[in-house]
Amino acid sequence: MASSAFLLYPPPGHLNPSSLSLVPPLTSPAIRSLCHGLSISNGCAMRRTQLLSPRVVPKTSPSPVSERHLTLLEYVAKGGADVGDDLAVLLTHLQYACKRIAALVASPFNADDGRIPEDSGGGEVDVLHLFIRLQNDMILASLRNSGKVAVMASEEDDIPVWISDHGPFVVVVDPLDGSRNIDASIPTGTIFGIYNRLAELDHLPVEEKAQLNSLQSGNRLVAAGYVLYSSATILCISVGSGTHAFTLDHSTGEFVLTHPSIQVPPRGQIYSVNDARYFDWPDGLRQYIDTVRQGKGQFPKKYSARYICSLVADFHRTLVYGGVVMNPRDHLRLVYEANPLSFLIEHAGGRGSDGKTRILSFQPVELHQRLPLFLGSIDDMNELESYDSIQQKINPGYDV
Repeated sequence: MASSAFLLYPPPGHLNPSSLSLVPPLTSPAIRSLCHGLSISNGCAMRRTQLLSPRVVPKTSPSPVSERHLTLLEYVAKGGADVGDDLAVLLTHLQYACKRIAALVASPFNADDGRIPEDSGGGEVDVLHLFIRLQNDMILASLRNSGKVAVMASEEDDIPVWISDHGPFVVVVDPLDGSRNIDASIPTGTIFGIYNRLAELDHLPVEEKAQLNSLQSGNRLVAAGYVLYSSATILCISVGSGTHAFTLDHSTGEFVLTHPSIQVPPRGQIYSVNDARYFDWPDGLRQYIDTVRQGKGQFPKKYSARYICSLVADFHRTLVYGGVVMNPRDHLRLVYEANPLSFLIEHAGGRGSDGKTRILSFQPVELHQRLPLFLGSIDDMNELESYDSIQQKINPGYDV
């Protein structure tokens, strides 16, 4: 990827637009004196030559996305990807919902919207279910307020919600991926995909056209993304021209472009899977894992295992560092998880498959259709798929 640094100072809201093309020079004698006195033996200090030789960025740079800390709204408007007014409005409302979710996840019992109603009947309250429903409703409300969405299909709903006859877009969403981990403060996330409404279905009854609009192939995605709620809140998105990550700057309340044009490394050195299920795996998958962790595969270094059991978190790490993230059994949902994440990884130079077939080529037949999912670096994926059997077809069932 272009950069791994989170460059958030000074905050974009504090910059004079006319100075956005320059790294401010160190003109003050006091500052220069301070710079000369810095000890480079301290790991936190910058090298003196870096401080005394500020880099000047030409004002005529042909690539504004890579040279400016654009906000998400600037990016989708004119700065990096002119996606059109309708999609820009939709993304504005969607990122607002995700900011609310980020606040709620970080402080669920202090947020006003996080009050959990008691069961008036005296029975047990499924707090986690209510918590997820609350976030689902936040997203639905934001999409409804945008005026740009015809239908929303959610992993939390049995059927899609028809919002408007005039909305040009269809949104599919997993409101809170990794929700089982929330009590342990393990990273969670929101996953979404955006399609154009199929105008040729407008004559059908509402339930039918809502269903068919939501069952589009991943090849038809207009945009997809996820929001990672972790030590930083990161919104990663592709509108079909690269994959870009924006970090929430709490001083301004804006998502700021920190990782433009992400490219997943062609090969990583990490595999991510629940290998407690090793003895349930088919021979091909066990052979692949045994091979790469001994350093006997196509890449002559031993692989490490990293597994969070939060798909957004495991996927984000894979996107940044390379490698593979997988669930070999029929568990992850094609519409809400596999398609959006495959769209993102492909636009970052990677691959998403079910172990045999490209994910985005599937035509969904059910809203909650499940399948094996393998995502990652192109060389790692090619090596993995070269093994005969990597899909776990026998599922003994697991109690969680």
